[in-house]
Amino acid sequence: MTRARNDAGEPMHPPYGPQPMGVVVFSADRRMVAVLCDARAVLPDGEPEREYSSYCGAYTFDGTTLVTRVDASSDPDRIGTDQLRRVRFDADRLVLMPPPRPWRGVTQHRELFWERNG
Repeated sequence: MTRARNDAGEPMHPPYGPQPMGVVVFSADRRMVAVLCDARAVLPDGEPEREYSSYCGAYTFDGTTLVTRVDASSDPDRIGTDQLRRVRFDADRLVLMPPPRPWRGVTQHRELFWERNG
């Protein structure tokens, strides 16, 4: 599940569409990988593109902030950068919150909900 809101707290188009799909893996040796996409089989007319993102790298976690030093990514501009995510837990879900970003002319605040599998 994903959610997004604007600066006023109003709901926005959900990140990765109404059917998000992804996986995030954290290894014991402090490496992580995240892959996310819009999982709809067909995008409706007017959707400009399928949203997709992947990256991996070494990470640190202090209990509230996850920092990944990216060493491979679907977006070459991320390589060599630190990706910061605020972290909270909602029941059994891990919630990652990237920094606010511009999206279609407004500031978007994203929340990505991850459920443990297995």
